[in-house]
Amino acid sequence: MIGLISATAAGAAARDRLAAAWPDRTRVYEGAAGDAVRAAFAECGQLVCFLATGAVVRLVAPLLTDKGSDPGVVCVDESGRFAVSLVGGHGGGANDLAREVGEVLGASPVVTTATDSAGVPGLDTLGLPVEGAVPAVSRALLDGEPVALDAEVPWPLPPLPVAPRGAYTIRLTDRVVDLSEREVVLRPPSLVVGVGASRNAPVDEVLGLVDSTLREAGLSPRSIAELATVDAKADEPGIVAAAERLGVPLVTHPAEELARVAVPNPSDAPLAAVGTPSVAEASALVRGGELLVPKRKSAMVTCAVARRPGRGRLAVVGLGPGARDLLTPRAAAELRRASVLVGLDQYVAQIRDLLRPGTRVLESGLGAEEERARTAVDEARRGYAVALIGSGDAGVYAMASPALAEAGDDIDVVGVPGVTAALAAGAVLGAPLGHDHVSISLSDLHTPWEVIERRVRAAAEADIVVTFYNPRSRGRDWQLPRALRILAGHRSPGTPVGVVRNASRADESSRLTTLAALDPATVDMMTVVTVGNTATRQIAGRMVTPRGYRWQEETR
Repeated sequence: MIGLISATAAGAAARDRLAAAWPDRTRVYEGAAGDAVRAAFAECGQLVCFLATGAVVRLVAPLLTDKGSDPGVVCVDESGRFAVSLVGGHGGGANDLAREVGEVLGASPVVTTATDSAGVPGLDTLGLPVEGAVPAVSRALLDGEPVALDAEVPWPLPPLPVAPRGAYTIRLTDRVVDLSEREVVLRPPSLVVGVGASRNAPVDEVLGLVDSTLREAGLSPRSIAELATVDAKADEPGIVAAAERLGVPLVTHPAEELARVAVPNPSDAPLAAVGTPSVAEASALVRGGELLVPKRKSAMVTCAVARRPGRGRLAVVGLGPGARDLLTPRAAAELRRASVLVGLDQYVAQIRDLLRPGTRVLESGLGAEEERARTAVDEARRGYAVALIGSGDAGVYAMASPALAEAGDDIDVVGVPGVTAALAAGAVLGAPLGHDHVSISLSDLHTPWEVIERRVRAAAEADIVVTFYNPRSRGRDWQLPRALRILAGHRSPGTPVGVVRNASRADESSRLTTLAALDPATVDMMTVVTVGNTATRQIAGRMVTPRGYRWQEETR
C-alpha cells in the first residue's frame, strides 16, 4: 500500500489525483503532517509526500532503521513539477515509484541513485539475494573499473558492464563460498529441495534435515527455489510450515508423474504409502536438473536436492513505427532488461541509446530474418535474457513468427506489442480502419503469389478495408497494380485510398487519392497503402470508414 500525505490545498489536489488514478494501491492519511507520516511509515510499503523535501527529511529521519526494510519515500512539490525519490530508491522501490508518479501527474522524476543515473543496474535490484562487498563492487562498476563475472550457474541476468578478468568479482553461485573484500555473490534460485515425510512429522525435523543436508553439501539456503513433494503430502503440516518458514513455495506433483522419474534410490515404502517409489529424489528432479544430493533420511523425513538450471528468457519486442514517443514503456523496459539484443542493424540504431552498459548487441542486415530468429533462441537457451526486436508489432510480418517457430518449451518467451504500420498510417489518414479491415503483404518472397491473390480477392468480395504492406519494390513492381485491379472489380473508381510513407518518422509523407487515380509508381517499400471499402469516404480531407452501414444510412 502507498500512503499519501499532504499539508495544503494544492498538495491535497495533487494527492487526490494520484488517489483517483490508483484507488487500489493508495491510502490517504489525513491530519497533521507529522502524525500522518509516522502512521504511514509504520503501515505502508511506500509513501508519497506532497511536502517540501526538507520537511520530509526531518520527519522520517528518526524512523529510518535499515534500507532493506524501510519503505520507499517520494516527495512531490506542491506545484506538481517534480517527483523526488528521497529514501529507499532500490530496496523501497522509490525510484520506480517516482517515475510512476511522474507519469500520472506530469511531473519530472528526480532520481539521484548513482547506478540509476549511470544506467547500470544496482546489484540489489537484480531480483537475487546479494552478499558481500556490495558498495565496493558497485563503486567499481560505476567508476569503470574491470569487474569480472564468475557464473557457476547460468542465469538470465540484466546487462552488467563486466570484463573477462578484474580486480573485483561478481560471483553467481548457489554454493557457500568465502568472499574477499572485493567480491559479491548473487544467489540464483536454482535449488529444488524434494521432501518426503511420515504423517505428522514435526516441522523442526523437516527444517533440521533440510538445513543439515544443505550445510554438508556446501549449498546456500538462500538459493532454494521451492520445496517439492507428492500431492498426497500437500497438506502435511510439517512440510507446509517448513516452506512457510523458509519463505519458498511448496510445489506438489501427482504420484504417477513422480513414478516415471528415474532416481538412484527407489524404495518400496513410499510406493506402498503414496504410489511412487520415490518422493524426495523424484520431486527434486521431476522438472529436470542435476541431482546434487541423493536422498537423506531422518527418523520421519526424507530430503534430496537438485539444481535446476536457469531458464533463458526471450522477449520479442515491437519497436513501433519509428517515432520514439510511440515506443511503449514496456518495450523500453525490456530493452533495459536484456543482456543480449538481436535485431536488424537499422532498428538497433533507433534504440541503441536505451541500452544499458554491458548489453551485447548482435545485429545483421536485411534478409537475415531466420538467422536472427535462430540466434535469439540459441542465446536464450544458453541462459541469457534476450530481446529480439522488430519494427511495428513484432508479431505482424516481423520477428515473432520465425522466432517462436524455433523456440521450444525450454525457454521463457514474452511478447511485447508495438504500434503497427497499419495503425500508425491509419492515424495519419484519419479513421480508415473504423470497420472490418485486413492487412495483406504483397511480398511473394515467402508466400506464393497465387495465395496472396486469393486473399486479395476474398477481401475484395467481402468489402473489407485493405492495408497493403510491402506494396512495391524495384524487383516487384507488378503486384500492387494487379491487386488494385482485383479491388477495382468490386469497388468504384472513386473509392478513397490513403498512401503513407514512413509513418511517424521525421520524413513522414501522406496523401489521399482514389482507386482510379493512384499511381503505383509513386509507392515503395517504406509505404503503406490503405484502400477503403464501399462505405469509406473523404470527409474534411480525412479518410473515414463508418463503424457500420446502418450508422452510415442513418446519418445521410
